[in-house]
Amino acid sequence: MSAGEAAGRIVRGRRRLTFDGWIAAVGTGSGTRLVVGHWPRSPFGPFSDVMLERADGHRILFAPTARTAGYIADVYHFDEVRTVPVDVRGRGPVWEVAAGDLRLRFTVGRRGALGLALRAVPRSLARRPGWAALVSGPARLLVGVRTRGSSRPGQRQWYAARDLHVITSAAASFEGADLGPLAPVAPPVRFGFASAPATPALVRVVSTVERTAAPAAPGRPAP
Repeated sequence: MSAGEAAGRIVRGRRRLTFDGWIAAVGTGSGTRLVVGHWPRSPFGPFSDVMLERADGHRILFAPTARTAGYIADVYHFDEVRTVPVDVRGRGPVWEVAAGDLRLRFTVGRRGALGLALRAVPRSLARRPGWAALVSGPARLLVGVRTRGSSRPGQRQWYAARDLHVITSAAASFEGADLGPLAPVAPPVRFGFASAPATPALVRVVSTVERTAAPAAPGRPAP
C-alpha cells in the first residue's frame, strides 16, 4: 500500500483524507502572516504548501502542483492561488522555505512541557474525530485554536497536535520586499475555520478532512 492510499479511505460512505506533517505559523512586522504546511505523508505523496495573508487581508496560496492547489483551494479560502515550486527543509532547529517569490527562514526553540505532552499522543488516536472533540476545549484555552469544524459546506475537518516548538526568530521576504521582524500571528489568519496560535510556533499535526458531499470544481479560488 502506498503512502497516499494509506492516507485516504472511505468511512461510512464518506471520503477521509489524512495529512501527517508539520505546520509553522509566523507573523511579521509588516503585518503579513505566513502558514507553512510540510506534509511528508499525504494522499498526494510528500509535498509542502504556504498560505500567506497580507496586512490588507489578501490571501494567497502557494502550492507545488495543480492537483494540490485545486484540493487545498476547495478546502480553504483564498483570493489568489499560485502554482509554484515549494521547497521546505528543516536542518535541526533551522527551517528554510522557498515558494515562488517568497522566502522564509525561521529557528525553533527547545520543546516545552506542552510539546512533551503532545508527543505522547499515538497517531492512531490522533486521527479519530472523538479525540479532536475531547481536546477542543483545552486547545482553545491553552493556544487559542479550534481542533474541529468546517471551512466549507459538505465537509468537516479535525486536527490533532503531536508536538510543538515555539519559533524564536524569523526572516522573510516576498516579491523582493523584506517583511520585517518576527511578530505575533495577529490578527488571526482567515483561511479556514481554525486560525493559527498567536505565538509563532511549529506544530507536528495530523489533519483529517472528511467529504460529506461532492466538492466544488478543483482549483476554484474562494470568493
